[in-house]
Amino acid sequence: MIQLVFFASVREQLGRSEYQVAHCGGITVDELLTLVAQELGENAANLFADANLLVAINQEMAARTDKVNDSDEVAVFPPVTGG
Repeated sequence: MIQLVFFASVREQLGRSEYQVAHCGGITVDELLTLVAQELGENAANLFADANLLVAINQEMAARTDKVNDSDEVAVFPPVTGG
């Protein structure tokens, strides 16, 4: 099982803070987001298509080409700005 957690505007736009995927892993973050978008619909697909969206695997920043394994936690969040 892969646990996705959504933060900030991603959570607000999806209307949920988390989502579980029953998958054995070994797929990339992009493949995972594509799979989830197919299940959650067009709004999720449009949101996940944003190249600026950030991801972390098990609380470490990750690239969309990084592999996700079973029991990983994948966090999805918008770019963070400061001031």
